[in-house]
This record gives sequence, C-alpha cells and structure tokens, in this order.
Amino acid sequence: MNTLEPVRAAAPVWQGVINAYRAWMPSVTDHMSIVTLHEGNTPLIRADHISGLTDCDVWLKVEGTNPTGSFKDRGMTVAVSKAVEAGADMIVCASTGNTSASAAAYAARAGIKAVVLVPKGDITLGKLAQAVRYGAEIVEVAGTFDDCLRIARELADEHPVALVNSVNDHRLAGQQTVAFEIVDALGDAPDLHCLPVGGAGNITALWRGYTAYERAERASHRPRIWGFQAAGAAPLVLGHTVEAPETVATAIRIGDPASRDGALAARDESGGQITSVSDEQILAAYRLVARHEGIFVEPASAVGIAGLLTEHAAGRVPPAQRIVITVTGNGLKDPDASMLDGYDPVETSTVTTAVARALNLA
Repeated sequence: MNTLEPVRAAAPVWQGVINAYRAWMPSVTDHMSIVTLHEGNTPLIRADHISGLTDCDVWLKVEGTNPTGSFKDRGMTVAVSKAVEAGADMIVCASTGNTSASAAAYAARAGIKAVVLVPKGDITLGKLAQAVRYGAEIVEVAGTFDDCLRIARELADEHPVALVNSVNDHRLAGQQTVAFEIVDALGDAPDLHCLPVGGAGNITALWRGYTAYERAERASHRPRIWGFQAAGAAPLVLGHTVEAPETVATAIRIGDPASRDGALAARDESGGQITSVSDEQILAAYRLVARHEGIFVEPASAVGIAGLLTEHAAGRVPPAQRIVITVTGNGLKDPDASMLDGYDPVETSTVTTAVARALNLA
C-alpha cells in the first residue's frame, strides 16, 4: 500500500522577463521565437546593516544572480530574440566585459555567432573567461570602450550583423523590467533608487520602467533617481567626454555614455541627481556589502552603495525613506579585485588540537 502523500502541483516555473512582462514590450510579437536563459526574477534583499547606517529602509536588487552574472541579461534576451527574428546569424557588441559575456551566452543559446569588441587589457578575467567559454569571436581593440562601440556601430551600419549594445532600444525594453519586479515585490515604487552609471543604458531603462508602471497605475509614484559615476570616469558629472577614463570599477569605465540623453532625462524628470564617488569610496562599499550583508559584487556594483553612504555622510539623505540600490554584477566577475587586500591564512599541522589552539579555542 502506498502511504506517500500525494504529489503537490508544482509552482509555475519562471520563464524569463519576456514571458513575464510581454505586455510591456510592444516589439515582442506573438510569432517571435524567444531566446531566453530564464533571466530576471532576481532577489530583492533588505540590507539591514546599510539600513541601520542610514536610518532608512534600504533594499538591494541583486542582479548578479542573472544567468551570466549581471543585469545585462534582461536586455540581451530581447535584443537577441529580435535579431533572430530579423534573420541575423551574427551579433556584435562593444563591451567592458558584462555585455560581452551576456551577448555570447544568448548567441550560443540561439545558435548564432557573437563577435565581441573589448578594449585590449581592460577586461577582467572573469568576464573574458565567460566570453571565451560561450564561444564568442573576441576582438581586442587597442583603444577604449568608446572606440569599441564606434567600431561596432560602424560594422552594424555597413555589414549584415546585428548590434546588441544598449543603443539598441530592444535592450532597454528588457532592462526596464527591473523596475517592474521591484514594484511588484514592494507593492509600490521606492522613494529613492540608487545605481551605478557607465554607458547610461541601465538608468535610462530603469526610469522607463518606473514611468510605465506609474502611468498604468501599478505604482502610485516614481522614485527619485540617484546615479553615481566613478570620479575617474564621470562624463555626466563633468559635462564633457572623458578621453581616458580610469577607475577600479571597470564595468563603468566609459568616457562617452551612449545613452547620455536618457540618463539626464531620468535625473531631471525624477528630481534626482548624478554625482561621482572616488575609487576609495567604491572599494570601501565593495568590502562593506560583502562583510556586512553577505552579498559579493564586482566593484562597479558597489557604486550605488558608495554614493548613498557618501550622500548620507553629507547630511543629504532624510531618514525613514524606502531606498532600492541596484547591485549590477556578481563579484566573481572580477576576482582580482577581491584579492587587492590580500589575505592572512592561519597555518597549522593536521592535528585538530593545533587548529583549535590557532583559533583560540583551546
């Protein structure tokens, strides 16, 4: 006799951002084949330590849990799906690393070729390893990210290849879903949203998402948007292109943001700001979020945290606000950054009592 309990019906399996938010993406057609790795549905985690430091209710949207370890996957599923629909058998992108990993993965999923242009010597090993393993054709350009993007755009203009950088509006359609998920989880938009700004596609898409939900009365308001750039790569703060950007936050080492206008609109329309933080402040936040919140991010992902803490120290963060910070990429993207501080292992013999003595347990 079978005494086992009846099997309960399984919960619906998350099918990716297009299937979850198809109604918010007019370019997605019913007959389109969806190229997905079930991206999105990332954790929204209350940051208890940062909340205590700021006397606010702070939440972290942990985008490093996307399939390739960064927020780029949200937009890439749409961009590659549309490229396949248009008959493309090759995609191209410029990248500081995360876009190349995402483009390569989704191209592999779709069965098409990915060409990624990266600035020679300026891509971290974790991101390069991903692009290599996914089978992308990697072109190292003796220049900056901005040079890579110029070339990628010219290739797409002159040859039958699909450009999948965030200048492709399909990317932004996918990336806006992060705002949808936040409102769906919290029940409304936060008071303030902080995030790093490099090429500025993410801040542009985020504002588009909040705006769409407010117009549809899915949210009662839109948050103020605070974007933060690294001081060595802060063209939106300085008001001009940075010819030779330099920062430890390699993912936002961009001197000429392709989505500049969208970022400035998000700042102005939300009553927000775009300011900069130093590499020292970025690395301090990078260490803090791992040590006190248990979340391992790459340095660029800590920029929003660094910015919030800097603004709070200056007395510009009123208490009791609900704040969301996007942490954009997984810490394993840049393992070298994690080892900058070094480490001091305890060495012992193979005797348990020796280990106990070394740990001051005996």
